[in-house]
Amino acid sequence: MKNLKWTLALAASLIGGAASAEISDNVVRVGVLNDISGIFQDTNGMGSVEAARMAAEDFNGGAKGIKVEIVYADHQNKADVGNAIARKWLDVEGVDAIVDVPNSAVGLSINSLLRDSRMTYLASSTASADLTGKACSRNTIQWVNDTWATGNTTAAAMMSRGGKDWYFLTVDYALGKGIEAEAQKYIEGHGGKVLGSSRHPLGTSDFASFLLQAQGSKAQVIGLANAGGDTINAVKQAAEFGIQQSGQKLVAFLLFINDVHGMGIKVAQGLQLLEAFYWDMNDDTRAFAKRFAARPGMNGKMPSGNQAGVYASTLVYLNAVAATGSDNAKDVVPEMKKFKGKDRLFGDTAIRQDGRVVHPMYLFEVKKPEESKYPYDYYKLVSTIPAEQAFRPMAEGGCELAK
Repeated sequence: MKNLKWTLALAASLIGGAASAEISDNVVRVGVLNDISGIFQDTNGMGSVEAARMAAEDFNGGAKGIKVEIVYADHQNKADVGNAIARKWLDVEGVDAIVDVPNSAVGLSINSLLRDSRMTYLASSTASADLTGKACSRNTIQWVNDTWATGNTTAAAMMSRGGKDWYFLTVDYALGKGIEAEAQKYIEGHGGKVLGSSRHPLGTSDFASFLLQAQGSKAQVIGLANAGGDTINAVKQAAEFGIQQSGQKLVAFLLFINDVHGMGIKVAQGLQLLEAFYWDMNDDTRAFAKRFAARPGMNGKMPSGNQAGVYASTLVYLNAVAATGSDNAKDVVPEMKKFKGKDRLFGDTAIRQDGRVVHPMYLFEVKKPEESKYPYDYYKLVSTIPAEQAFRPMAEGGCELAK
């Protein structure tokens, strides 16, 4: 059997050339691991799978005839489930890279599992800043948002507009706690106050008691340190309480265009949010969004920042595979870290040694219904945060790779 495998490998090298010989199984397999059935299904889900497929199609073999397969699985927002899938992909199914992974608890578990393995972790939706801080790994590249950027940059933008006193509604797991901690540190370090915080479980449907506490605090800003369906439910119920109409500002730390669409612009109007990507920013983002909306099962939906991150990270990864002739993380990740230039979806982009991808971030405000001129025309730009200000300085993260 060993001789047969050696013969097949030799044949593949003779047919595909020297570069292909270093690609395991002569196929590059990218596994999209996310929430397909739960609260992140719209911002990630099958849309992320289609985004990865688009990247593979645009890569088109990298001018070297490299074969790419996209596989996917649902981690159900459970770290043990995600870990079991990743281990099977690593040990049995020959998957070479994992992409997406919303839910920080799942993402941190995957990050630990893949450390020093041959697999690359493209954390395009895992928001924990620990991935490029104390838990950084030579196998991991982190795209789009993280809790430092989300907490600090959003707080800074809101405080510059007069929001000094805050109250938090925080999902009770790593994501929410990380966002709140980062934002609080910035707020209190710049003369503001945090008047209180309410913690809620993932998947909460009734926010009434939490919103009443926030309303009663008289805080100028109510920060929603949660995501997906939790943020949608909180915003909808805040509208019923008339919170914004009474003068308090509502800011969502981690919200996407799909969430705004789900709750409706009438409910979301006036909401402040930070995004790394908006489909209607320029000709490149609009062209990508139009293609995405026409994909099977998308039914005209616009891509979220997370789905755009899956596309961008998968494409950069595949180009690094082509450049090195290898799908082993020890070869691919250092090659990816050479990337610096204009990304079609995220603008001026660079990948640092700690694995953090840096690019501009944007503070948006959701338009009033009468300001929206066509489907998914929901945002107006409030301010642009340059890449060098949007993410934690590498020297402050505690990553051993930054030394």
